[in-house]
Amino acid sequence: MHALEEELKTIDDIYALPDGVRAELIDGVIYDMATPSISHQRISGDFFADIINYIRSNNGNCEALYAPFAVFLFNDEYNYVEPDIAVICDKDKLDDKGCHGAPDFIIEIVSPSSTNMDYMIKLFKYRSAGVKEYWIVDPMKKAIRTYLFDRDETNEYTFSEEIPVGIYNDDLKLKVY
Repeated sequence: MHALEEELKTIDDIYALPDGVRAELIDGVIYDMATPSISHQRISGDFFADIINYIRSNNGNCEALYAPFAVFLFNDEYNYVEPDIAVICDKDKLDDKGCHGAPDFIIEIVSPSSTNMDYMIKLFKYRSAGVKEYWIVDPMKKAIRTYLFDRDETNEYTFSEEIPVGIYNDDLKLKVY
């Protein structure tokens, strides 16, 4: 075993953290997670409620889940994330531990301490894992950037706009209230 490999953290290290400590694991590196702000919680709650209501009213096959919820992005020992909201349409990826593989749609709400993580690290990880759609919601900028990876499309929206959800062929539109 190489010295570098010995320094990598694994999912077992995440599970060994003290109760109440939240962290993510990307490429064997542990990243602490900040406690969400009230505005973060409001945005997350509103989006989640709208997504769930849409799925239920359309007898949808997808399942929406919110943090803390484990996503084993590459089904390996070195990557574990907790997106703010994840929509999974292949229910075979789900078990009591979490989602094994890429969700179809992920929403991350930026906090001051997570800017680089959400805009850079997770952007590339989610794309390479096979996530179809990724939204970065930035309360400081009052802006939302959407990435529709399967369409190779990126869009910018303000909080005052209704934003179409690509995985639902734009039939569902979300807005920050």
